Amino acid sequence: MSIKAVVFDIGNVLIEWQPERFYDSVIGEARRREMFESVDLHAMNDKVDLGHHFTETIYAAAEDYPDWRAEIRMWHDRWIEMASPVIDHSVRLMGALQAKGTPVFSLTNFGIQSYDFAATHYPFMRQFDRDFISGHMAVIKPDAQIYQMLEDASGLSGADLIFTDDREDNIAAAKARGWNTHLFEGPQGWADRLVAEGLLHMDEAA
Repeated sequence: MSIKAVVFDIGNVLIEWQPERFYDSVIGEARRREMFESVDLHAMNDKVDLGHHFTETIYAAAEDYPDWRAEIRMWHDRWIEMASPVIDHSVRLMGALQAKGTPVFSLTNFGIQSYDFAATHYPFMRQFDRDFISGHMAVIKPDAQIYQMLEDASGLSGADLIFTDDREDNIAAAKARGWNTHLFEGPQGWADRLVAEGLLHMDEAA
């Protein structure tokens, strides 16, 4: 069966997402390590990705840890600096697929307000043929339900889809449903896979 839609994760596939790198640049690696050991910032972000309010969730966490209040608030106030830069080659691949008439979906762990904010900086985020954003779905990868929801909404089964994500657990969950998958380790590898699948020619994938 031929592939009928291409599914992109966003963080570290279309936009770099490296909070630790950001904090290292602002407060230094030693202090960043201390903060991440003291505060489960990724669990805080999971709440946002599950649909909790972006500002309220982060500011509440900041009040829970007054010794780190200013630094935690940066997760909100300087968030766009963490969610950057764009991975330009990946964005070009998205456009090239759509130019050939291949639907491109997002499947991303992303908050409601943070997604809307990011889209004001990155216009491609409003250009997917279908959006599957965890904040609106109230479930995050790698929960099997989020993959089921995409299948149900699109009417496509695993064999109809090819999905790229930078996290092995997210890829494994999709593969378990019969999806075609690609572990994203850089845009060139993804470009090569799309060519190998016959979805793009080499010149289109550049």
